[in-house]
Amino acid sequence: MDPILVGKAVTTPTSLPASQGKVWLQPKFGNRHGLVAGATGTGKTVTLTTIAEGFSRIGVPVFMADVKGDVAGLAAAGALNEKLQARIAEIGIDGYTSEASPVIFWDLYGKLGHPVRSTVSEIGPTLLARMLELNDTQSGVLEIVFKLADDNGWLLLDLSDLRALLAHASETRKEISGKYGLISTQSVGAIQRAILQIEQQGGDLFFGEPALELTDLMRTTPDGRGVIGILAADQLIMKPRLYSSFLLWLLSELFEQLPEVGDLDKPKLVFVFDEAHLLFDDAPPALQQRIEQVVRLIRSKGVGVYFCSQFPDDVPDNILGQLGNRVQHALRAFTPRDQKAVKTAAETFVSNPDLDVAKAIGQLGTGEALVSTLQDKGVPMPVEKTLIAPPRCRMGSITDAERATVRAGSPVGAKYDRPVNRESAAEMLAARRAEPATEPKTSQKPSRSAQADDGERGMGDVVKDALFGTKRRQGMIETMAKQTARTVGNQMGRQILRGVLGSIFGGKR
Repeated sequence: MDPILVGKAVTTPTSLPASQGKVWLQPKFGNRHGLVAGATGTGKTVTLTTIAEGFSRIGVPVFMADVKGDVAGLAAAGALNEKLQARIAEIGIDGYTSEASPVIFWDLYGKLGHPVRSTVSEIGPTLLARMLELNDTQSGVLEIVFKLADDNGWLLLDLSDLRALLAHASETRKEISGKYGLISTQSVGAIQRAILQIEQQGGDLFFGEPALELTDLMRTTPDGRGVIGILAADQLIMKPRLYSSFLLWLLSELFEQLPEVGDLDKPKLVFVFDEAHLLFDDAPPALQQRIEQVVRLIRSKGVGVYFCSQFPDDVPDNILGQLGNRVQHALRAFTPRDQKAVKTAAETFVSNPDLDVAKAIGQLGTGEALVSTLQDKGVPMPVEKTLIAPPRCRMGSITDAERATVRAGSPVGAKYDRPVNRESAAEMLAARRAEPATEPKTSQKPSRSAQADDGERGMGDVVKDALFGTKRRQGMIETMAKQTARTVGNQMGRQILRGVLGSIFGGKR
């Protein structure tokens, strides 16, 4: 398996035997995770693009967020210029050609890519509470509401289902509180207001069907290249909780659904988490512990996770210690916060006697970085000052027409572009509320002709019709069978949809 070229070492080429001074990322250690850090404008996006291209060329699918709109350039071939040609010659890249990568665009809002949806049941109460920014009391009420839905076979697919269930819980709160725990109208009202707020922000588009299937993030082309999934996040990043919770849910689903595969020649998927600090901001210790567990164990599922952020200490130490492939772009130590970040970055690299890491971090130019990757037997190489190799795609955004062309040729457009609305909690509860109004009609005495018919046919025929039904109405057995099948089907579907997020986030559902 050919390694991925990261760039050329300009510090001590003799420390890299058999590499001719080049710095490589070994595919077999691609699932040992990584970090790309550095100040704004120092070249982090170009580095991520180069790494994503490299994985794609060796057949590894990649999923990454496009926060500024320039990652979309992966879908278009780059243009050679004098500056780029000089960098190619300086690094010594053989066979460099401009080319586009196979790309599928995604967008929670469905504007700049195919809609990304999940059901409320699949997200689960713990992560949904984080999206809605609920307090502990309100989160407890949400847990009760989900349990109520589970016990009654009510599918929660979109926010209208959740709103209908909350209204039902408020109306029957005395009965529910006695069985499941206290529910107050104040907490229900607060959750409903949070739902309204997230709807006004467009977050309701995320909840519904068809739900995203992970296999569509792990596609390869007929010629064996990995498809790069790009999530449009320029608007989503303005809602930090929604952005980070969505990516965390996606990572959790990968962890739960993919089988154990051990160490492979190359990862099954590379997952890039841009603006990684948003994942850990305001996260309680229990959640951070679970994230650490996912990151530590998901590599055995063949998934490599690459965090991208301004400062290396944006990632907690327990997780930072698991990131084997490091790329550190320039940091300017103007403030005590910056000085701490420089010190953290310097201490986490394997030392190089010929390089003062702390000093070098502040002197790096655009397109330069300090790099350490895992080499033979998984041992990290000494940190090297590196000229980052340029990507083969366009370094910048694409036009609306180019994006539309890519979307038109997408293999998943017909599957996700049109929403589906099947029977779920909202419809079930509406039908339940309508039942008392129809009961008097069904309880009226039968007409004289019907009584006469029943008298002529005998009591045995009447009992038979009641049990098995007639051409005009269902019998008791058919009604009970349908209700049982619907309940069992809903419960099975709910278990499949929800995944096992509860086991990750503290064992709660």
